[in-house]
Formats: sequence, C-alpha cells, structure tokens
Amino acid sequence: MDWVYAGLGLVILLLAGDALVKGAVNLSLRLGAPALIVSLTIVAFGTSAPELLISIQAINDGAPGLAMGNVVGSNTANVLLVLGLPALIAVFHTSQCDTRKNYLYMIVASLLFTAMCFFGPITWIHGTILLAALAFVLIDAFLQAKSHRKKSKNGEFEDDLTDVEGADLEMAWWQIGVFMLLGLFGLPLGANLLVEGAVNIATVYGVSETVIGLTLVAVGTSLPELATTAMAAMRKQAGVALGNVIGSNMFNLLAIIGIASFVGDIPVSDYILRFDIWVMLGASALLIPFVFFKQDITKIWGIILSALYAVYIVMVLV
Repeated sequence: MDWVYAGLGLVILLLAGDALVKGAVNLSLRLGAPALIVSLTIVAFGTSAPELLISIQAINDGAPGLAMGNVVGSNTANVLLVLGLPALIAVFHTSQCDTRKNYLYMIVASLLFTAMCFFGPITWIHGTILLAALAFVLIDAFLQAKSHRKKSKNGEFEDDLTDVEGADLEMAWWQIGVFMLLGLFGLPLGANLLVEGAVNIATVYGVSETVIGLTLVAVGTSLPELATTAMAAMRKQAGVALGNVIGSNMFNLLAIIGIASFVGDIPVSDYILRFDIWVMLGASALLIPFVFFKQDITKIWGIILSALYAVYIVMVLV
C-alpha cells in the first residue's frame, strides 16, 4: 500500500500543480497584478503547505529534527531540483523577469534564519521575528500588486497582461476559484500521500530521522513546487516558475519555521550547521546569474543544477 500511496500522491501533485498555475495566472490578469507577484504569494503559500503540515506534525510527534531537515532540504531542492529538472524540458526565459528585490528578500531571510540556527534552538521568540519579516514581505508584495494594477488601468501594462501564455481572458471568476482551490487543496493532499508512503518505505531500511528529513521528505514536499514549475515551464511562464521558487523558499524559512516554533522548540543538529545549511546558502547564490545578469535557465543549466543535487543527495546518504 505504501507504493500505491506514493504513486497516487505523485499523480495528484501533477494535476494540482497544473490547476494552481492556471488559477494563479488568470487571477493575476483579473486583479491587474503581474503573475510574478501572485506566484510569490498565493502559489508559494500553496506549494509550501506540505512543509508546514509535516513540520508541525513532526514536532508534535517528538521528531523536531525532521522539521528542520525538511525546511533546509526543501530549500536546497527548490533551487537545484525544482529549477533543474524542468529546464531539461523547456528553457526558462528568466532574462525577461525582474526578481531582484524579491531575491534579495530571500537572501536576507536565509541569512537571518542561518544566524538564528547558530543561536539555536529555534524558539517562539525567533519565530515571532521570522513571522514579522514575512508580514513585511507580504505587505510589500501587496503594494507592488496595487501599484501595478493602477498602472495597468492607465494602459501602461496592457500588453504585459494580455500576452501571458496560457491565459484565458474569458475565464469566469468561479472557474478561477475552482482551479485555485483544486491546486491549494490537491498539492498538500498529494504530498502527504507521497511522503507517507516514502517515509514508511524508508523506515524499513533503517534510515535516520535527519536523513529522511533532508532527502525523502524534502524531495517529497518539494514535489508541489516541482509540479508547478514544470507546468509553468511548458506554459512558458518563467515569472511564475522563478517567483514560485523564491517565494516558497522565503515562506519555508519565515512562515514554516516561524509557525512551527510556536508548537515547540526546534533544535538544530551539528550536522546541519556544518554542512546542509551552507549547501542551502550556496544553492541560493546560484540564482544570481538569472536574477542580476539576465541569464536564461537553459538545458545546460538544467543539467548542472540537477547534477549538483544528485551529488548533494549522495553526500548526505553516504
């Protein structure tokens, strides 16, 4: 049954990822907001929901190390795996996206989280600071969307809104709502089924809690981002893809750890401090060419990112 759960979860993830991208893109058109802003908020929240649910459950079950490994491992997977594999299918034209400010927010969030880890364990006091930082980011995103909407009404961004690949200007509000709900509810459902099956299978082989969190659970909870990004790649929505990764990483660090810290203290293992947290920061730094130097994520980059993640997994497991 564990293999059945894993397979069913994967199917649900793919379908829900497609639905969420459709809903997010068309919602951005209706609200006059760019798809990038929507992906940084609604899509990022929906695709990070599995990490939140699993982290809270892990703390309640007396396995807080699983929660920390899940977040750190997921952020690494989001950059190397979630952007790497879809790039093998289609080129991400990230040179056309302006994600500089939001990327800097992600880096600041990563550095803030790293500093807290060295003064761990993560308590509700740290969590309050992280949630305050999240509130600042969301307010700024709202103001960006409001400004964009005002300018679009004046006709300044009309072409930007009507030329979005895969958008349906005639889609009814209820249809948009259905797509969003299917995505937001389907993604965590699929991820939970997949992770439950995968963890049960791994437990049979005696894999440690930390390794499970950094590998199987991290990959499993990153599959919503992977599904959403793959669908965005096929729909040529580079803004949604890159915004999804940046937004999800920020949400993981600020919201997941922030909320989970109110359930219980989260210890930080020496292994994560010595190795995995630095891999996470290094993976985040790899986005610099795409964010600041207008480089597209080509198939060559897809091979490099995917290979780096494979090496990372081997190093964790060995």
